[in-house]
Amino acid sequence: MEPAQGAGAGRLRRSRRLQAQGLEPAPEHPREEPPAPPLGPEDGQAGAPGEPGRGETLGAAPARRNPAKKGKEAPAVPKGKPKSGRVWKDPGKKRFSHMIQDKPLRTSWERKMKARQEKKVVKDFARHLQEEKQREREEKKQRREENLKRRLENERKAEIVQVIRNPLKLKRAKKKQLRRIEKRDTLALLQKRQAQRKEAKE
Repeated sequence: MEPAQGAGAGRLRRSRRLQAQGLEPAPEHPREEPPAPPLGPEDGQAGAPGEPGRGETLGAAPARRNPAKKGKEAPAVPKGKPKSGRVWKDPGKKRFSHMIQDKPLRTSWERKMKARQEKKVVKDFARHLQEEKQREREEKKQRREENLKRRLENERKAEIVQVIRNPLKLKRAKKKQLRRIEKRDTLALLQKRQAQRKEAKE
């Protein structure tokens, strides 16, 4: 039993080798392939009649498309020459009287006068405020000048004056003393002293 199986296997291998080399013709019966499994409704194959889901649709049949409607549309009728001969005129243009006109973007005379009056009142008030500020500044400046003048007069009245009649004293004076020396109008003082002397003599 075992030698017979070995001889058959060797013969089969020899015949396959000769077929591959082209010395022995191929067998008349080719190898049988296993049958393919049946296809379901997903593969697009039709099943038995009366069974839903095997290629048979339960809904309405698809509508057929008309190839004539899918083509080009009907060509437009060419525009002819008008009877008046004015080819530049637009027949779709309406007259001016047929146009819808909105209200003009302008204000009435009363409203305009009222706005002008309000503007004038605001301008007068602003000018009044400006004049008031200017007047206050002028008054403050005048008061300051008067105070400075009064202070200077009080300082002059309160200071002690010593008249220097000998110029040699100025040459002998030091720098610190020279800084304190100021010029004054001593005519009124001299006249006052002379009058006091006369009264004392009498």
